Formats: sequence, C-alpha cells, structure tokens
Amino acid sequence: MSPVLGLGTYRVRGVGEAARTVLTAGAKWIDTAPNYAHGRAHHDLAPALAEHPTAKVTTKTGFHPDGRHSIAPEDVRAQTEESLAVLGRADIVFVHNPERSDRDRQQLHHNLRAAFAVLEEFAQAGRVGGYGVATWAGFTNQAFTIAELIALAGEAAGSVNHHLAGVQLPVSLVMAEPIDQALDGAGPLVEARDAGMVTFASAPLHGGELPGLMTPELVNLIQPGSTPHTAAFQLIGACPALDVVLTSTSTLQHWEDARDALAQPIPDERLRTVLDVLSAG
Repeated sequence: MSPVLGLGTYRVRGVGEAARTVLTAGAKWIDTAPNYAHGRAHHDLAPALAEHPTAKVTTKTGFHPDGRHSIAPEDVRAQTEESLAVLGRADIVFVHNPERSDRDRQQLHHNLRAAFAVLEEFAQAGRVGGYGVATWAGFTNQAFTIAELIALAGEAAGSVNHHLAGVQLPVSLVMAEPIDQALDGAGPLVEARDAGMVTFASAPLHGGELPGLMTPELVNLIQPGSTPHTAAFQLIGACPALDVVLTSTSTLQHWEDARDALAQPIPDERLRTVLDVLSAG
C-alpha cells in the first residue's frame, strides 16, 4: 500500500490557509514545529486544527524560535506544554534533530533517554499520543539506530510498554539510501514499521530543489511522459514501509498533483533500476 500525503509546514507560506486547504481536501496528517514560520506556525495552525478534530498533528521539541537548540528535560517539558496549549493536541511529539545535542554518541543517547522520559510522562498521562525522533542525519551518520531508540524508550518508560510512536527522516531521489535499504527489507523505515511505529518521509523534493535537478532522461526512466514533480512522488510512493510523505505546499493544485502521484507508484523493478542508475552515476 502506498503512503499517504501529509502537509509539512517548514517551508509553507500562509501556514493556516495551507492547512485549511489540504484538510478540506482530506489530508490526515499535519506536521509542524514551534520554530516554523518564525515561531508563528502553531498559532496559525490552531484554528484550522480546531475545525478538523479528526486530523492528526505532529510537532517537535528541540529547536526554539530564537535559533537555540536544546533537548534538555526542562526545555522539552516547557516546549511541549506550550505546544499543547496552542495546538490543543499532539498525536506525536518528535525530538527534533537530536543528533545536534552532542557529538559523543554515549552522551547523545543519555540526552535522548532524558528527553524520552519527559515525553513518556506526557504520553502516560494521555496528553500526547506518543513521541518519536525527527532527524536529518541521525541514521546516515549512525548516531542511533531504531533498535537503540526502542531500547532508550524502554529505559525511559521503565518497561517495554513505552510510547515511542514514530520516526521522521528525509527520503527522496537525493537522499535515497532509506529507499534502497527498504527494498532489501532493512534500514530504519522497515525496522520502525516492524516495531509498530508510523514512518514519515520529509523533504521528498529536497527543499524544492529536486525537480530542477531531474533530467528529462531520468524523468522518462521513472515514468515515461511524466513531469519531474510527479515522477518524484511516483518514485517515493513505491518506497516500502513508508506511511506518510510530508510535502510543503500552499496550493490545492500542487497538493492534488502530489497526492495523485503518490497513489500511482512505479513498480518495484523500475524503482530498483532507477536507484541502480543513480548509484552508478
């Protein structure tokens, strides 16, 4: 089954209006963070989320609107309290790029465990649905693995009944390693899905740069007669073990184009061919 499309609000202009547009069009997931839109994203989203109470929302803790990054327990607690006060709910709170907290792997894991312990309290109290990790380079830099995140969550919860619920990482033609691994039945997406987590792909168009990087030959290899934008989503739609693809869009047309492309993934064999060609290049 191909992944569903969700709205990522990192690069969206007019966050509230964009959310209302895609929610009305049937979107099930909205992803945000306290530092998005110069610290205004949560406030702009709140009215649209209130109008669509069944939509799921993910937010983050780590980056602050002033540019500071901290996953210290007191900051995680304060930021999550503020997020809930503004948004009204959070299905998943991601620890945002935890790999930035320390270069020492052991200390990083200590920091993550402490952050998880705070979020576990929120989850056990029924105030958030669960928590997870949203990372840019944590898996590729081997800062942590899914198995290690699960172990840290178990330690934070004091039992195997933890609330580690999701993982978010970049997946695209530019950052294709997770796709390659998933096709072989391995890697963070497969491991997270097997553990019952929801898997999210961020930056499917690599910050909007990808369509301009795709040659006509590559587009034709992915899907003859397609456009770069559509072909990029048709490819990522074929990625195994992926639940939600987050895209930043402000228009209904772009949303519908991406949603329809995801629903028409290319065959696995062609996906392997495309990845082989890219790796050879």
